[in-house]
Amino acid sequence: MARVYVETSFISACVTERTDTASSYRRQASREWWNTQRVGHDVFVSEEVLAELAHSDFRQSEQALEFSREVPILPVTPEVRGLAQVLVREKVMPGPLTGDALHVSLATCHSMDYLLTWNVRHLANPNKIEHLQKICVRVGFVPPRIITPELLWESSDE
Repeated sequence: MARVYVETSFISACVTERTDTASSYRRQASREWWNTQRVGHDVFVSEEVLAELAHSDFRQSEQALEFSREVPILPVTPEVRGLAQVLVREKVMPGPLTGDALHVSLATCHSMDYLLTWNVRHLANPNKIEHLQKICVRVGFVPPRIITPELLWESSDE
């Protein structure tokens, strides 16, 4: 089974109450992935995801934390922080050493196959992938594939 790191934007999409077209699509796609595809993967969150979901500015904090309650939690280790520093220094990820830089570093250091996200600006951005791969290889890591939920789908068609 593939190892999948579920980033904050995915869980946020699952519990959002927004009704605009984009939010509704992401909610539907995320819930469908969670209900049908999760069982075929080893799914993880991190201490950083839980901290972001618990933040006082996050409206659906309680629902999001409940949603992720039974998912194994990856720790933020010194190695994770070190790689995040490199990613920010090399301008692969924006600073500070929280959020996006930590998510990529967590997924990389914990050998995830995929980082599942709706953040296409800083994470699932094809313009950043090559740079990320070069930097990670230079420091001895293999980064995960960073994708949106609709791209990590096992078809039931035979």
